[in-house]
Amino acid sequence: MTNQLPPEGERIAKFLSRAGVASRREVERMIEAGRIKLNGKLLDTPAVKVTEKDQILVDDAPVAAKEPMRLWLYHKPVGLVTSARDEKGRKTVFDDLPESLPRVMTVGRLDINSEGLLLLTNDGGLKRKLELPSTGWTRKYRVRVKGTPSDESLEPLRRGVTVDGERFQPMEVALDRQQGANAWLTVGLREGKNREIRRAMESVGLSVNRLIRVSYGPFQLKTLAAGEVEEVRQKVLRDQLGLSHVKAQVSVTGEKPVPSRKFKRGQKPKPGKPARRSIQRR
Repeated sequence: MTNQLPPEGERIAKFLSRAGVASRREVERMIEAGRIKLNGKLLDTPAVKVTEKDQILVDDAPVAAKEPMRLWLYHKPVGLVTSARDEKGRKTVFDDLPESLPRVMTVGRLDINSEGLLLLTNDGGLKRKLELPSTGWTRKYRVRVKGTPSDESLEPLRRGVTVDGERFQPMEVALDRQQGANAWLTVGLREGKNREIRRAMESVGLSVNRLIRVSYGPFQLKTLAAGEVEEVRQKVLRDQLGLSHVKAQVSVTGEKPVPSRKFKRGQKPKPGKPARRSIQRR
């Protein structure tokens, strides 16, 4: 498989999503806001097809050639919004990322008061694939709740609960330990509805005061420090996702995913290795 487009091209929203500019929906909003030009003219509709021969400007900056599909693990700290922009002016995860990263998108979300593993990718197709519930990957969390839950009191969560008319699928819930007025739980789920764990816990009388995502399918937080980013090796991507077209760059033994290079906030590219040019995050 190659990254070449079919001769007739593809819809511009899909093209820019695959190039890591933004999600398809966000690209459509950018077109409405007059932020995208095609071959020198302001674009006013997403109903056009483009090829790699077309000149596309986003905020008057040229869109770089599509990079190979890449994936990063990021330890999101508490207090950051998981979006490119925030209408309330709050700090976002994109304000916290190392400058050496290319333009990336988040896979799913973590709310402002949650922390832990957040996947980042430069490829819109990979983002959608990883977000689909049909992928079947369990997302695991360490959850601290106020209260003294028993194994029996957690059983409704394992069967699935309905909160404010919204049905939550059965969760994997294990009571780890009681620690004073709080208890630690391990929770696993295969979907990611808005504030799902917090709302589900409230339905059984528990209040979440800390929530840490520790894994997303085969990808694990492990010892990654808050604010730190670590790129997943290309061979791991190929093996874990069944993406045979992703070129392996390193050899990895064993079945567990082995991430590679770490980046810290504010880290600059090493001399002689300039960062890839990308459109400024907004």
